[in-house]
Amino acid sequence: MNEGHPWRGNWVARLYERVRERGYDSLTAFAEARPTASLVALAEELGKNDFAAVQVFKGLVEEAERSHQLTRLVRGQLVRELSACLPNGWPAVMDDATRFKVAKALGLWSAYTPVTHEKRVEQARAALLATPPPPGWRPLGPDDELLLTLLPDEEA
Repeated sequence: MNEGHPWRGNWVARLYERVRERGYDSLTAFAEARPTASLVALAEELGKNDFAAVQVFKGLVEEAERSHQLTRLVRGQLVRELSACLPNGWPAVMDDATRFKVAKALGLWSAYTPVTHEKRVEQARAALLATPPPPGWRPLGPDDELLLTLLPDEEA
């Protein structure tokens, strides 16, 4: 099949086959059913050692571009990064440890931002840091009210 390496063979066909085996008609539907799961967790659920997180993200970006939902995907990726780095929500106190966790979440989010949205994500990051959300804020999906304020659905 993949001969022990995620990039060998027709990994795109393999990815979509696994998505369909789990009852979804798109990778987006599969991922949105797990809005706080990391890309690594999504890849592992589709086949441990069969896919890399970046392959899942590449598929999600392609689907989002086709459906004109790239901004929604970008918001969703922030949800995933915040869930991984700040599982108890936005910190009440910004000490060195929590500042690092926030920076890690925002940095990873930026790393998974398509070029078309880099400027908007930069502005959203600055807004989050300048006016932090309430302590404990933990968005559970891309339609979170604060996220919609930071990154409205205007496609870039």
